[in-house]
Amino acid sequence: MHSSLWVSKTGLSAQDTRMKTISNNLANVSTTGFKRDRAVFEDLLYQINRQPGGQSSEDTEVPSGLQLGTGVRMVATQKQFTMGNIEVTDQGLDVAINGRGFFQILMPDGSVNYTRDGQFQIDSEGNIVNSNGFPLEPSITVPEGVQSVTIGTDGVVSVVDAATGDATEIGNIQLADFINPAGLEALGGNLFRETVASGTPTEGNPSENGLGPVIQGALESSNVNVVEELVNMIETQRAYEMNSKVISTVDQMLQFVTQQL
Repeated sequence: MHSSLWVSKTGLSAQDTRMKTISNNLANVSTTGFKRDRAVFEDLLYQINRQPGGQSSEDTEVPSGLQLGTGVRMVATQKQFTMGNIEVTDQGLDVAINGRGFFQILMPDGSVNYTRDGQFQIDSEGNIVNSNGFPLEPSITVPEGVQSVTIGTDGVVSVVDAATGDATEIGNIQLADFINPAGLEALGGNLFRETVASGTPTEGNPSENGLGPVIQGALESSNVNVVEELVNMIETQRAYEMNSKVISTVDQMLQFVTQQL
């Protein structure tokens, strides 16, 4: 097989995968707390036909050599943990993190996952849970007969009794942070899981030790920039077309050889 066909094939495969990444970003443009993915490429091994720096004579050396590339591959998708816009909802259990940090969610198997989605609700037992019914960690239970729930910027959760009007503190929202958030494993459901690459979580109160304050009655929107993604889509389409054109050109060259020789 002509080597150019194989090189162009790797280009088509890489651009196809990049388009999948772009489509996932656009599909989640309205997902609360979603973080966009960025495609990371690397070139493949090179065929060294003439070694750079090799001796061309006793006193001279080759300045550049002859190195033929064998294509490209998509090696990673990197999560971009830039802040999304803070949108005011005026819902008492909607909470946004204005800065670094993740909410901690207790899973049914006892493990803890992490999320930027602060769209919380109350279950039948009064526990503050996410949209899938998994509780916050540490757990916070809202008692019956309360008039309102207040969440301070430092994560302190208090309620006002409807009968007496007395305010009572019922818990504190704890955040977690990672030295490398991009190393977290995305699980779907707006959840992430700790990995070796992310490092171990550091827990703390909002507004302390580099963690962002929490804002009640607001949500962090997706950080996907639609215009940027559309530009990336056009760029990917054109790169795909150019690799296709190379395959078409090589095919014409081979056709010429088979017909003329």
